[in-house]
Amino acid sequence: MALAPPNMIFDEIIDFLASAPTPQQIIAFEPPETLQKRLSELLERNRQGTLSPEQRDDLDEFLRMNRFMSRLKLKTRQKQTL
Repeated sequence: MALAPPNMIFDEIIDFLASAPTPQQIIAFEPPETLQKRLSELLERNRQGTLSPEQRDDLDEFLRMNRFMSRLKLKTRQKQTL
């Protein structure tokens, strides 16, 4: 199985934000299934202790982007309630 390059999650988020999404679209955003599968694979390898240094970097990038989107979704929800 070919693995998604690590910068794909960053590119996916940039493309999404560049499309000027509505608040509802931001809250509903989910990465494509291919990227979700890649993250699952990296998390499993991490649990098994078999991550290479490059895979560790990939996982770190996924987790950074996940935190970013989580914070963006939270801020978006907060602004909707004001």
